[in-house]
Amino acid sequence: MKPDIDYTLYLVTDRELMTADCIEDCVEQAISGGVTVVQLREKTLSSREFYHTAMRLREITALLKVPLIINDRADIALAVDADGVHIGQTDLPHDAVRRIVGQDKIVGVSVSNFTEALAAFESGADYLGVGAMFATGTKADANLTSMDELRRIRGNINIPIVVIGGINKETAPLFRGTNIDGIAAVSAVVAQNDAAGAARELKSLFK
Repeated sequence: MKPDIDYTLYLVTDRELMTADCIEDCVEQAISGGVTVVQLREKTLSSREFYHTAMRLREITALLKVPLIINDRADIALAVDADGVHIGQTDLPHDAVRRIVGQDKIVGVSVSNFTEALAAFESGADYLGVGAMFATGTKADANLTSMDELRRIRGNINIPIVVIGGINKETAPLFRGTNIDGIAAVSAVVAQNDAAGAARELKSLFK
């Protein structure tokens, strides 16, 4: 059975940006500040390192009752019994990922426009990661999504929507009243000296 997820503050990891001594500390601090979902996204790790990192995070997120999503790697998600997997436009297509992980796992899809969003929705995606909303150093080649395009997606698609890309304490308040389900943060949380405080502030600014 799929978990019922609160997408309000969606943390995406990045070991190269974090200020904590280890990723486990960073995630634990962020959760204590109000993070409601954690996505493990580590593009530079070997499969073995990714697996062991995911296993350690799975223990923490399970204990703290926060869903763990694995970026891209459906095999890792299954191996650690994560709650789901998140895929982009150049990863395996949703249908293939669904066949791998089954019906009980969450599958999220990154989209940057209405056409991609509709395709993901029609294929059965559980939620959408929409963006990049603003220019961001964590994904320099990302296509930007306008607020008008976000409103078009929200107005026509009724699965949860999380915005990503340049989300910080200056931009988070812009999404009040847009009826989206959550904001995704990377550097605005993991790169801060006080990850818990940063998460708490970001969440309050959005809500």
